[in-house]
Amino acid sequence: MSAGRRRAPARWGVAGVVLLALLSGCASDKPKPSPLEQVTPKIAGRLVWSAKMDGARFPLAVVLRDGNFIVASTNGTLLGLEAQTGRQLWSANAGAALSAGVGSDGAFHAVVTVDNQLVVFEGTQVVWREQLKSRVTTPPFVAGERVFVMGVDRAVQAFDVRDGKRLWTLQRPGDALTLLNIGVLTAVRGTLRWEVPVGSPRGTNEVERLADVVGPALRVGNNLCARSFQVAVGCADAETGRLLWTRNFGGIHAIGGDSETVFGADATDRIAAWKTENGETLWTNERFLFRGLSAPASVGPTVVFGDFEGYVHFLDRKDGKTLLRLATDGSPVVGRPVLAGTTLLVVTRNGGLFAFRPE
Repeated sequence: MSAGRRRAPARWGVAGVVLLALLSGCASDKPKPSPLEQVTPKIAGRLVWSAKMDGARFPLAVVLRDGNFIVASTNGTLLGLEAQTGRQLWSANAGAALSAGVGSDGAFHAVVTVDNQLVVFEGTQVVWREQLKSRVTTPPFVAGERVFVMGVDRAVQAFDVRDGKRLWTLQRPGDALTLLNIGVLTAVRGTLRWEVPVGSPRGTNEVERLADVVGPALRVGNNLCARSFQVAVGCADAETGRLLWTRNFGGIHAIGGDSETVFGADATDRIAAWKTENGETLWTNERFLFRGLSAPASVGPTVVFGDFEGYVHFLDRKDGKTLLRLATDGSPVVGRPVLAGTTLLVVTRNGGLFAFRPE
C-alpha cells in the first residue's frame, strides 16, 4: 500500500477502454466461518476434467476465446486448454514470475512480470517485451490490435500489439491511494463519454473511505454493473451514463449475473440478489458468512460461488438455496468461475484447474 496517495470518490470512465479499479482492504482477523450445512443434491453435476499449474498467487483472469481457456500461472507459464476436454493445446513461458494474469484476443497473449516487464506472445512465441515504469497487478487487455496496460498508479498505456510501439498514455487526474490488487480494462466503443458516481466514500480514515469500483464489471446489454469497494452495488446505462440504480452493499469482490439478476456477496459473505433492471432485492442468504467467497458466476438456473476451502456452491438463482456442492483441492477458489458452453472452470490458489459440468 502506498501511504502517500489518496483516492477520489469512485467514478466510472469510458475511454475506448473502461478503467475500473479494484482495491482490497488490509488484512484483519475475521470471525469463525459458518459451518457448512448438510446438502442433499437437487441437481446433478460432475468433474469432467482437471489440470494443474504452478499456482495463482496474483489477481487471476481466465480468458475464454473460441471455446478454449487461456490461463497463466505464478511462474510465468501460459496454457491454452480445450474447454470441453481439458486437452492442452499449447504452452508458453514468459521467462519470469508474473505479477498479473493473462490478457488475450486468441492470437496474441500478454502478461506482466514481477520486474514490470510487459511480455507479448503471438501464439507461443515472444514477439516483443517492454519495460514499464509502474508495477502492474491488472491483467493486460488485448483488443483491436492493441495491448492496454494499467499500472497500480492507474495510468493506462496502449501499445501496438505487433511491434510494441507505445501509442498513448492516459493518467487520470488526482492522486490515488491504491493497494496491490486487480483493476479492470473493459472494451466499450467510443471515447470518454460519461462519468457517474456509484458510491460515496465514508469512514474515519483513508482505508475506510476507499470507494473505488471493483472489477471485473458486469456487461449486460447496454448496461454496466459493478461494485463500489466497501460501499455499494449499482448499474448504469453504458450509452448515456445515467445511473439506473445503486444499493448500499459493501464488499471487496466483483459481482456477477445476467440480464435478469445481479448477484454479489458483502464483506461478511452475506449473499444478495437484485433485479438487473431496477435493483430490487430478490433474496439474501447468510448461510456462508466469513467463508471467503469468490466472485459469482451465473450458470443456467444457478449462481455459483467458490469458498476458502475450495468448495464450489451451486445456489438456486430464484431463492439462494443450495442445490449442489462440489470439492476441489482444499485451497481457496480465486477469481470468478468461467463458463464455456456447458463447462465451468474453477481455479484454486494452489493452481488447480477444475472443470465441472452441472446437469
